[in-house]
Amino acid sequence: MIVQSLAAQQPFTTKDGSTIRSILDRTNAPVQNQSLAEARVPQGSATQRHYHRLAEEIYFILEGDGQMELDGELRDIGPGDAVLIPPGAWHTITARVDLRFLCCCAPPYAHEDTFFA
Repeated sequence: MIVQSLAAQQPFTTKDGSTIRSILDRTNAPVQNQSLAEARVPQGSATQRHYHRLAEEIYFILEGDGQMELDGELRDIGPGDAVLIPPGAWHTITARVDLRFLCCCAPPYAHEDTFFA
């Protein structure tokens, strides 16, 4: 059984500019097909608009208030909202209030699968 504590994970900045702490991924467990991380975007900031060729993502908002843009469609998001981001979909998330959310990627998140215009 693999159990990881969020508190024990070191934060790092992804290529899109969000700060994440991997909860379970290839770096800390024998994960094959997905990854789970906590992401943070500070108030007034946004991730750089990007897409992933391979990864399907799900964002689950834990705290904060913001706006999600997915292929040109804008939606307000807040605690309890889940956002599906298909592979190839351009996206960015903007924080009106500090955002904290879970990010699940399948296959697991990789810097090499993050692309910009």
